[in-house]
Amino acid sequence: MTDTRTPAARWVLVLAAITLLGALGSIVAPNVLKQWTSGAPWPEGVHLSGGLGTEDGVIGDDPAEVGTDVPALTELRPALLAAVREAAADAAEDGVDLRVTSGWRSAQYQQHLLDEAVDEYGSYEEARRWVNTPDGSKHVTGDAVDVGPTDAADWLGRNGSAYGLCQVYANEMWHFELLTAPGGECPAMRLDGSS
Repeated sequence: MTDTRTPAARWVLVLAAITLLGALGSIVAPNVLKQWTSGAPWPEGVHLSGGLGTEDGVIGDDPAEVGTDVPALTELRPALLAAVREAAADAAEDGVDLRVTSGWRSAQYQQHLLDEAVDEYGSYEEARRWVNTPDGSKHVTGDAVDVGPTDAADWLGRNGSAYGLCQVYANEMWHFELLTAPGGECPAMRLDGSS
């Protein structure tokens, strides 16, 4: 059977599939979805089990405003932080409240997240689809940011390349890295963090 759809129609189908994968990712990854819900902000210096706290990049249940001076933001690469702040200002003009759900993380915090994911998903291989190792994580180097809520991630997915910000993984609509010059073309997304 011959595919009679136009290239534009095929492209729309590809974008719909990517959006669906992102939506499914937020259903399958409840620990990330929990970051997008609004709850009481964590008090300064709050710690997770194992002694991890804001100094490790923990943001807590209340996503950070991009102007906040917390290590999750201040330890990001300066160019990435500037791009996120510029995008957030423009998103606000469009009525979208773009917040950071995760930014820079210490290696200990990244390992903690990976360990939690192994417990949640039942295997290291499945966990790696969602959480990278401390040695491989762009969060640990200050080169990645996760944004929320969902409408903000969607806005940045559509407009991020204007700031050089690109969605990296098809299954994580919230994860962005500075991967192109402002106004440039983003590279093709990878399926997930294990690829």
